[in-house]
Amino acid sequence: MKPKDTTFSVEKSEDSSGFLLWQVTNLWQREIKKALESFDLTHSQFVLMASVYWLTLHKQDVTQILLSTHTQIDPMTTSTVLRTLQNKGLLQRQEHLTDTRAKTVELTDSGKKIIKQAVKVVETFDKTFFGTLGTKTQLFNEQLLSLLEQKK
Repeated sequence: MKPKDTTFSVEKSEDSSGFLLWQVTNLWQREIKKALESFDLTHSQFVLMASVYWLTLHKQDVTQILLSTHTQIDPMTTSTVLRTLQNKGLLQRQEHLTDTRAKTVELTDSGKKIIKQAVKVVETFDKTFFGTLGTKTQLFNEQLLSLLEQKK
């Protein structure tokens, strides 16, 4: 009789939370990518532009470091993506008025127009995608937040 291999702690791959999260994340990202194609935006570009707009609406002085913290995208990647968006004419970066080490970020009129349209498309997709959870959506969001809180 062959000894049982105990490498994995689960009997079925469906019992692995990490594996399921990986699969759902990949599915969601694939579909978001399709939704953003018509705007010529990557998902990272969308997240940063939407965050600039969100923070601006909430009266925040938007800096690259605030964006990096808000989105949980590392500062170097944030800077690179913002440079690409600036080259596309969707946002502008300038020296901060009081902190010479910081750069403020704001959307151009073209950037605002595109992000308003893209947010509607992404929010519609999210409602459909996560709508499968029905009344458990709020609980799901709370559970995701509790996972995020463990790293703060």
